[in-house]
Amino acid sequence: MKLSILTLATAALVTCAAPAIAQETMRQNPFLQDYTTVYQIPPFEQITYADYLPALYAAIAEHDAEIAQICSQTEAPTFENTILALENSGSTLDKVVHVFMALEESNSSPEMVAIAEELYPAYSQHSDAVSMNDALFARIKGVYDTMDAAGLDPVQRRLVEKYYKQAVRNGALLNPEQKKELTEVNSLLSSLYLTFNKNLLNATNAFAAVVDDPARLSGLPESIVATAAEQAAARGLGEGHWVFTLHAPCRLPVLQYADDRDLRCEIYVGYTTQAQSGEFNNLPVISDILVARARKAAILGFESFGAYQTDCVMAKTVQSARDLLMQIWEPAKARVAEEVAEMQALADRRGDNITIEPWDYYYYSEKVRAEKFDLDENEVRAYFPLPSVVKGLFTMAERLYNVKFTEITDAPHYFDEVTVYDVTDATTGEHISVFMTDYYSRPSKRQGAWMSEFKGSWVNADGTAERPIIFNVCNYAHPTGDTPALLSLDDVETTFHEFGHALHGMLTRARYKSLAGTNVDRDFVELPSQIDEHWAMEPELLKEYAHHYITGEVIPDELIARLAAAANHGQGFATTELCGASLLDLAFGELNPTEAVDVTAFEQQVSEQLGMPAQLTYRYRPAYFKHVFGSDQYASGYYTYLWAEVLDSDGFELFKEKGVFDPETAASYLHNILEPGDSEDPMTLFVRFRGHKPAVDALLRNRGLAD
Repeated sequence: MKLSILTLATAALVTCAAPAIAQETMRQNPFLQDYTTVYQIPPFEQITYADYLPALYAAIAEHDAEIAQICSQTEAPTFENTILALENSGSTLDKVVHVFMALEESNSSPEMVAIAEELYPAYSQHSDAVSMNDALFARIKGVYDTMDAAGLDPVQRRLVEKYYKQAVRNGALLNPEQKKELTEVNSLLSSLYLTFNKNLLNATNAFAAVVDDPARLSGLPESIVATAAEQAAARGLGEGHWVFTLHAPCRLPVLQYADDRDLRCEIYVGYTTQAQSGEFNNLPVISDILVARARKAAILGFESFGAYQTDCVMAKTVQSARDLLMQIWEPAKARVAEEVAEMQALADRRGDNITIEPWDYYYYSEKVRAEKFDLDENEVRAYFPLPSVVKGLFTMAERLYNVKFTEITDAPHYFDEVTVYDVTDATTGEHISVFMTDYYSRPSKRQGAWMSEFKGSWVNADGTAERPIIFNVCNYAHPTGDTPALLSLDDVETTFHEFGHALHGMLTRARYKSLAGTNVDRDFVELPSQIDEHWAMEPELLKEYAHHYITGEVIPDELIARLAAAANHGQGFATTELCGASLLDLAFGELNPTEAVDVTAFEQQVSEQLGMPAQLTYRYRPAYFKHVFGSDQYASGYYTYLWAEVLDSDGFELFKEKGVFDPETAASYLHNILEPGDSEDPMTLFVRFRGHKPAVDALLRNRGLAD
């Protein structure tokens, strides 16, 4: 997943109720000074909790002054004095918000949560006032209306159109009463998202499945048992106790390997019912979000929030997104029936005397895979220690794009487990980007994996380039004893996925910050991430990075062959839970409630309409569907993973045809997909790279759901 801060599309004159700040304090605030660190990396070690809010209010005041200067000009609006001036404004605000949002997600604390309760509403209020400033919008519209006469080049036109459309979507054409109402709704949504995320983190951390009988550990990998013992010790439980949590590095191995069916059931039910009741109940929060979103859509003239969200992306409508998903849903659901039949037959042969339930799916799917393909996940994990996988990422990038990664050992970093790299041109040594990795799970980090930035990329007026600072965050189990973090195949895929987002951010050469890197349509942004997943299991690359963590042995050919044979095992389950969640998200987006919504009843209604198989559920149920209810970034947009997979499956078939490291194909992909960012229409860029528009057939072939 690509994570970005709220876009400041336009700017406004606004008076903020900022606390009085002593001049001495302001001078010492790290955010309010030029960074003197290497490559302008934020000086994390100098930043304290007390710095955020004073810096935010000072940055907002600075931004106000910049916008005031734009609006007070007597000259007619031009690209340079309005659009480019706006593009270059708010640099201090970007610094504050980039750092706070990154740390609040990846290294939170009670202090950060308390700051967030003031920072996010203040930032939202400023963003709204910025978006709805009549004087500023008049100047933006003046440039928009005279683009032809001004002779702007295509990239300049693209930037003007982006600012104009964002301003309109953010309420620039509303009357004063409507603007006031929209500001109230946005402020409410900002607060609700904060509550949702806080509830989810607390609910996840509150759960613990305690085991005090070693017999119940049967089937579990030693590393998982060791981690569970460490968790028990950390909670003050004595020897002979093990604690299992809902965090993915613990949850998934239990579901996959635990012979104790009751333990699997406890973990599954705990996960799928988290944040649905009690102190951290997210269902009322979701209801309020749905009502507020419907109100927002109506104010802006859209028939639903889903219509509002899809209007500005490749899909254009909810229906076109749903049409794509339904082409995938039915074949995937049919495959689930086949998979369940295989698992039930195996359980019967074993004499297990059970009927396959949702908490059995991972477990028996793994047993079927082992039987059909002679694959043991523990055997496979041994070839994928995290350091080796990182080597695979860097090797892939160097062979495709001629870039080199060198660790900067003394660089600032926001947590002691973060590693910082200097990314350079392997031939010339030119600095391209800073890249940070934060791979291990901790209670202060939200679940999932993502990419974002501490600094964007752009070209200055004098032709010099400002290069980005990009980071990846994941949630893998820590090394235990002498054993490094060993990744599952899903973990490896996730690592390559997020690195694909990072490459999109690092290798961009777009002229303007708002068009650079991952600032593209939401249903295009997953193309660079998902296409990278294909290289993870390519034999040519596996030979370079997949080495046994004890012996150093290169992964053998016969194991690679077995992995290839099993590549599409379980795709019925994987595709159905993902596609189902996407369809559920679209259904929520089409609601227009004016009063409380029974979220659980609506979820059940959608399940019945789809014919959701009884043996699984959505990848994310509403109460922990952070993509959709933790912000509006992926609301009515979770489908984009499958939409982009149509693109990446078709695109990678060209690499397979020409050679997975073919220099000409890699150069075309770099120049047509990674470098331009949003400088051109995404479909135009894809067709220029691939030679034709994408079709869903490639996705079905890639997932083994069609010949």
